Amino acid sequence: MVAASDPSAPHTPVLLRPILSAVAPVEGVWLDGTFGAGGYTRGLLEAGAARVVAVDRDPLAFEMAAAWAGDYGDRITMQQGVFSRMDEYAQDLDGVVLDLGVSSMQLDQAERGFSFMKDGPLDMRMSQDGPSAADLVNEAEEEVIANILFQYGEERASRRIAKAIVRAREDAPITTTLELAKLVEGCLPRAKPGQSHPATRSFQALRIAVNNEYGELFQGLMAAERALKPGGRLAVVTFHSVEDRMVKRFLTARAGAGGNANRFAPALEQAPPQFTLKSRKAIGPDAQELEENPRSRSAKLRVATRTDAPSGEIDAKTIGMPMVRGI
Repeated sequence: MVAASDPSAPHTPVLLRPILSAVAPVEGVWLDGTFGAGGYTRGLLEAGAARVVAVDRDPLAFEMAAAWAGDYGDRITMQQGVFSRMDEYAQDLDGVVLDLGVSSMQLDQAERGFSFMKDGPLDMRMSQDGPSAADLVNEAEEEVIANILFQYGEERASRRIAKAIVRAREDAPITTTLELAKLVEGCLPRAKPGQSHPATRSFQALRIAVNNEYGELFQGLMAAERALKPGGRLAVVTFHSVEDRMVKRFLTARAGAGGNANRFAPALEQAPPQFTLKSRKAIGPDAQELEENPRSRSAKLRVATRTDAPSGEIDAKTIGMPMVRGI
């Protein structure tokens, strides 16, 4: 969800055109579980949705929307909360859309503590409450920090960075983003031209841990299954491999597309599938999108349609959700 810090500035939601094409015709009631700057909500309303339930855990999202949301009257219902509880906010939905990227309205504000490029308090809380990244960095055990960096950020130098964090906080608490970024940078080789900043993976991992993003995604997919009516569409945009793998495995499992039977492992009787897949392959950005919105280069869209089979349960391990004990 790409948002400018100026609420009146142009906003380019990632993969909006492919979403609207994949779920056409857009009609009835939709839920935008990651409202952000409202790009998907506006796109759905203009494409034909009768009403959109706009959900976001960040109260700032709705403050920024005040400048334009009134133009749609009662066609938008604002709901502060987490999308993992969407089935409590609405039922019999015609569609659900989720954009799992962090909003640039959060990145742009140094005081939110998401960016390693701007100095600010080490916060990273999307909902602006609960333990912050500073709490985690200064209080968690070294092994927990290392596991967070490895499991959530796929940082290969996780143990080296965790050891440096613990050593530094013995002298004084780590309280700012640039302080942490410099510490991480000192543990890694200098980035080559074109490579991402050395602190990218560590900051991603801490943000995911602080906001329980993988747990929210797992619970959110289950909540969407419960909230969608038969024929309702689920569209999910991811930005990195772990999230895409979770979404892919969830939809594959719920579409009944497990492993094929053979003489060593005969087919087991399966429950009716809860979803049908739009495609087994994820949809990526086209050349026009990449030119208009470079941030979309890592985005992947997966779409599925809800069947009339009863909702059920699935184990988080089945969809490869990373887990770290101690947080």
